[in-house]
Amino acid sequence: MRSAIVKAVLLFSLSGCASGAAGLPVTKITVDTASGPKSFTVEVASDTASQQRGLMFRRELPADAGMLFDFHDDAKLTFWMKNTVLPLDMLFIRSDGTISTIEPNAIPYSTMLIPSAEPVRAVLEINGGRAHDLGIRAGDRVHAVIFHNVD
Repeated sequence: MRSAIVKAVLLFSLSGCASGAAGLPVTKITVDTASGPKSFTVEVASDTASQQRGLMFRRELPADAGMLFDFHDDAKLTFWMKNTVLPLDMLFIRSDGTISTIEPNAIPYSTMLIPSAEPVRAVLEINGGRAHDLGIRAGDRVHAVIFHNVD
């Protein structure tokens, strides 16, 4: 796992990515939707500490920003919104980059568990309601370095 983290950090460093609000690597991703591609600038949480903190305590998130949680391998995942101020959409993403399921408008501060429906590699968190507003649906493809599907 350590080598995967080192490789991810190296890839982001080589691609000229900046650091986000929490000092995490930042990259661009694109979601292919029926109405065309939608782009986001995301912070990448690829280690346990950054994944545990996630977007907790953030009071604002730009409309086309988010956080991509890279777990490096497929697994059944469970999230919650404890200490998270903003409502979020959670997009659970398979290792091939396709969206498995979407949890819309997760409730701020809730400790209710939000599980993935199947093993997934990653989760994309964006502002609550954005997936609906942009027409992002289960089955759409996310293009990101971690899915090895970026041109």
